[in-house]
Amino acid sequence: MPKTILIDTTRCTACRGCQVACKQWHGHEAVPTKQTGTHQNPPDLTPNNFKLVRFSEQKIDGRVWWLFFPEQCRHCLQPACKATSDNYVDGAIVQDEATGIVVCTEKTKELTAEQCTEIIDACPYNIPRRNDKTGELTKCDMCIDRVKAGLVPMCVKSCCTGAMNFGEREDMLKLAEQRLAKIKGEFPKSDFEAMVWCDVSQTCSMLDQDDLNVIYLLALPREMYHKFARKESKPLNRADFLATLTQPLRSIMG
Repeated sequence: MPKTILIDTTRCTACRGCQVACKQWHGHEAVPTKQTGTHQNPPDLTPNNFKLVRFSEQKIDGRVWWLFFPEQCRHCLQPACKATSDNYVDGAIVQDEATGIVVCTEKTKELTAEQCTEIIDACPYNIPRRNDKTGELTKCDMCIDRVKAGLVPMCVKSCCTGAMNFGEREDMLKLAEQRLAKIKGEFPKSDFEAMVWCDVSQTCSMLDQDDLNVIYLLALPREMYHKFARKESKPLNRADFLATLTQPLRSIMG
């Protein structure tokens, strides 16, 4: 059974404990940053920041809403990044059979800068980042070393509000349904529309529950949180097209 993270954004206070805990666990170095007129820091994901709490200010009916979006890799059940990388270096990006976790390996160093760009473009959430110093492609690995040892990911462990939850996929989907029902009770639909990134509500219009192992519970229309919060349909690029051709052959040959 795949492991799943449920992120309830209605409980997120943007303390950024998850962001710091992720950085500490992976031993990432500090990176130069700059003031951009927001509390979001750093401005974007980097090879040294797998987790980033995004800030978004929205004005709704004369009121200012401050929305928080703890961004990370979604660990897609059928990851486009892996399918694309398989066209160039086998094993550069792997998906753990037991947990469903998608991991960038050291083999990504064998990829050219152009190939890395194709892999990044294939990701509908714009997640992977290339380390220009090492040539390695990086992203959240859901703390697979901790998960294999029976522990929860560091971001989940550090969350003190219950915004981040971790467990078996089926259990997290049930929890998502419970949380969604509670949110709808606390916030009438006339105030704003509750949405969840899985098929548990008639208002759901973004992703089916079969797509991701990181599920977000949102209280406002998803486009208000972040440009890449939702998956956009786009034409297949060369790498994506080749992946559709080679995937069946790989399945047959094992």
